[in-house]
Amino acid sequence: MSSLSRELVFLILQFLDEEKFKETVHKLEQESGFYFNMKHFEDLVQGGEWDEVEKYLSGFTKVEDNRYSMKIFFEIRKQKYLEALDRHDRTKAVEILVKDLKVFASFNEELFKEITQLLTLENFRQNEQLSKYGDTKSARNIMLLELKKLIEANPLFRDKLNFPPFKASRLRTLINQSLNWQHQLCKNPRPNPDIKTLFTDHSCAAPTNGARAPPPANGPLVGSIPNAPGIDYQSADSEHLMKRMRVGQPDEVSFSGASHPANMYTQEDLPKQVVRTLNQGSNVMSLDFHPVQQTILLVGTNVGDIAVWEVGSRERIAHKTFKVWDIGSCTLPLQAALMKDAAISVNRCLWSPDGNILGVAFSKHIVQTYTFVPNGDLRQQAEIDAHIGGVNDIAFSHPNKTLSIITCGDDKLIKVWDAQTGQKQYTFEGHEAPVYSVCPHYKESIQFIFSTAIDGKIKAWLYDCLGSRVDYDAPGHWCTTMAYSADGTRLFSCGTSKEGDSHLVEWNETEGAIKRTYNGFRKRSLGVVQFDTTRNRFLAAGDEFLVKFWDMDSTNILTTADCDGGLPASPRLRFNREGSLLAVTTSDNGIKILANTDGQRLLRMLESRAFEGSRGPPQQINSKPPIVALGPVSNVSCPIAVNAERPDRILPAVSTSGLAPMDASRTPDVKPRITDESEKVKTWKLADIVDNGHLRALHLSDTDTNPSKVVRLLYTNNGIALLALGSNAVHKLWKWQRSDRNPNGKSTASVAPQLWQPANGILMTNDTNDGNPEEATACIALSKNDSYVMSASGGKVSLFNMMTFKVMTTFMAPPPAATFLAFHPQDNNIIAIGMEDSTIQIYNVRIDDVKSKLKGHQKKITGLAFSQSMNVLVSSGADAQLCVWSIDGWEKKKSRYIQPPANRSGTLVGDTRVQFHNDQTHLLVVHESQLAIYDGNLECLRSWSPRDALPAPISSAIYSCDGLLVYAAFCDGAIGVFEAESLRLRCRIAPSAYIPPSILPGPGRVYPLVVAAHPVEPNQIALGMSDGKVHVVEPLDADPKWGTAPPQDNGAHPAISAAPSAASNQASDQPTR
Repeated sequence: MSSLSRELVFLILQFLDEEKFKETVHKLEQESGFYFNMKHFEDLVQGGEWDEVEKYLSGFTKVEDNRYSMKIFFEIRKQKYLEALDRHDRTKAVEILVKDLKVFASFNEELFKEITQLLTLENFRQNEQLSKYGDTKSARNIMLLELKKLIEANPLFRDKLNFPPFKASRLRTLINQSLNWQHQLCKNPRPNPDIKTLFTDHSCAAPTNGARAPPPANGPLVGSIPNAPGIDYQSADSEHLMKRMRVGQPDEVSFSGASHPANMYTQEDLPKQVVRTLNQGSNVMSLDFHPVQQTILLVGTNVGDIAVWEVGSRERIAHKTFKVWDIGSCTLPLQAALMKDAAISVNRCLWSPDGNILGVAFSKHIVQTYTFVPNGDLRQQAEIDAHIGGVNDIAFSHPNKTLSIITCGDDKLIKVWDAQTGQKQYTFEGHEAPVYSVCPHYKESIQFIFSTAIDGKIKAWLYDCLGSRVDYDAPGHWCTTMAYSADGTRLFSCGTSKEGDSHLVEWNETEGAIKRTYNGFRKRSLGVVQFDTTRNRFLAAGDEFLVKFWDMDSTNILTTADCDGGLPASPRLRFNREGSLLAVTTSDNGIKILANTDGQRLLRMLESRAFEGSRGPPQQINSKPPIVALGPVSNVSCPIAVNAERPDRILPAVSTSGLAPMDASRTPDVKPRITDESEKVKTWKLADIVDNGHLRALHLSDTDTNPSKVVRLLYTNNGIALLALGSNAVHKLWKWQRSDRNPNGKSTASVAPQLWQPANGILMTNDTNDGNPEEATACIALSKNDSYVMSASGGKVSLFNMMTFKVMTTFMAPPPAATFLAFHPQDNNIIAIGMEDSTIQIYNVRIDDVKSKLKGHQKKITGLAFSQSMNVLVSSGADAQLCVWSIDGWEKKKSRYIQPPANRSGTLVGDTRVQFHNDQTHLLVVHESQLAIYDGNLECLRSWSPRDALPAPISSAIYSCDGLLVYAAFCDGAIGVFEAESLRLRCRIAPSAYIPPSILPGPGRVYPLVVAAHPVEPNQIALGMSDGKVHVVEPLDADPKWGTAPPQDNGAHPAISAAPSAASNQASDQPTR
């Protein structure tokens, strides 16, 4: 066949596979001989389908082609023969011998005679060479390994084992492009062509209104869209293409090959526990959590009020009643409507994607936008007389790289406005009934809007004013809302018919058809059911006085929550961005806040911060209640202290400037303050702790008499256990138990934890690829619910069950080896994996799929950190280079080499680690030569290098969980405690203070290789030592902090707010020296 024909076959194979024509796919593979599907071949062999095995092979080779082919067929037929003997089916065995094996007699007569003699034995295992033959399954697996080696070595299979790397649904894309090209060639192209067949060339009839031709677009609007250029998708990697996991134990869980792959989230991740009740005072019509400050909730009511709540402190930090800002500029219909009936309701309120602006849609004509000021103020921005009648829904989008607000209303129109100026940009006409909701989205470079009307019609629009691109019917044919999963890959809708029948469905975007319908609704709902999605995994809807939850991949209800009663028939609800909190409306004009374990921890943190702030002196005059801001999770798997590997754990950010608000009428006395500061400078002294009487230190017990050095160390997300990874690839887990001395079971240096192992006594040991694990770069990442740990020590990445210590699966076989792991902040199934060959692989665990391979470093990757607010991944390498990558398209945005300190010359090399502060914009960079704070543009704001009291190289560093401190470990055993904002040293801890005298080393150097910060207690740290020991260190109860803050210089550095984020302060990957 010609090259073009070959490529067409690959496109057809992809299409058939995506359409699930499995038998046809494999038949075409065999008949064309272009692609040998190793996974299919494995399945046939393991199933013992020997005739099908040989038939499939015949499309690629024959027995006599070469010695590799001969050996392949011989091994298959020999296995078939032995299985017949094992079943004592002598007749079948003779048939195989004569029909299948005799062909090999001419090549090796002695071997054929020996095989024949097996017929005379009662059990062929009596033959010495077959004495180790096990059962059928294991024998097939062993043979399969040999067959794969022979196939890979066989020149006839060259270039046939890898599927070409191209995007999904490529054939559909090409056909859509062709149809649109045909349409462009029409003499009189219509605005909204209806191309009904592929069998004839398309042409348009003569125009009736002089419409111009639309730009090329795919028929099914959100179907396959041409690739955005410049993205290196490494879909040809063998692990990616084969889509399979290696053979494991019977109780292993496979992440690939199933229609509903296992997911790392469980029911326990759902927020179902009522933790707050807020009294709004009027019926709540709309809810929306702030996209960055995860405990800030926007509320709109039936009397036109809007409010902003801090759910942690239960404070309403802003409140606005409805009024028209400029009645003179309003249209006459609006003025008449207000004169006739002044009552007005909020139909929808929501935050812009960055949380700086909020929009409010009212039941009469108007949309208003406000800017949200960090102190809690809402400032008027734009007032838009948007529609005649009610404005039913609004949404934000970026069609022209500037923020726009989309509105829809009773006048059957959809409009797009500049969110800041209120200037109209687009109007979309085409619905025949009032438009109920809008849902903007984009796929690669194409932006569009879905809309639904109360006649049940769903339409989709491009930003070109050329009419709707699709026309679907929503189930129920009445009020329907649509929403995408957080990663933008799955589309859902939920609606209720006039008769009260509710429908929650998932859509196949390409076909415009319903893919899945979820069960469990009341026969006749008593209102329009509202829904929301979270974690790319769960759906929630309010129905039957309950909150009902579904797994996206299962049509049956997963669980329900009654929220302790008091809900209306169809409550409104909204998740926060991380899915740790869920706001639900109540029948008594209130809101209940439900939380999972993370949410409860987050709120406890807020309470403790507020309590500490109430005891301390005011730091800043502030007339507003403080806003406790939740910083998005920082994801780092490094030694530097960042626990980027656990991005899913989020703790709240607390404003350092407003913990104890003062009356705005009070004015500060400047003179005494200057005097106080000068006295501070004179009296402040560095806290230098040199003996164990000035802190509390605990050496964790270990049964290992000769432990390997600790190369990775992290706290579990719940803060009650420590997980260490040794250089020998073995993990150790210490758990604090409840006892009389420790009734809460919390981690503390006062009570020793238990070195924990499951009842079977097995160890969690990484694959080492037959190499020396002591020389490998280890990496580790813990799942959000502490159920699984991913880890590597130079071999494959292993996924362990934390309860049983069993290996669930392995992937990413070296070379190259994995050197760093970081979870994606929005999807726990996607991992950024830093590699020894300097690349970064974006890997989907569920489907065993390398989504992208990032190239930019020259040496191995030693650090990764995600910023959800900036939508970037920052990487660091042993080349001392920092790179910033966009999460959307994985393209490199910026790179920079860290600069050597003044006392050091030459180019820097060596492990470099990164961790985002809880504010998600400032970056801690750690190298043996320095600590540094960078901003989002990779500009170095300040740095510190070893000197004076701490002269040794830095081995590890990490932020405290509240983001106020940086803990650094040094190669002489000392620990430094720094102010996070200024990098000023406030406390030094000598090794003699925490290492017991009985194990304090002599001349040999023992020092911390890694420091881990507790996820809730900001003053507790754990140290993993070069001699294999682990120590937990915290201040004494009498003095619960590490020293006092050093005095500030005039002209202080730009402030970094304190935003505790347990996810970002854990150092899961630490530098190995």
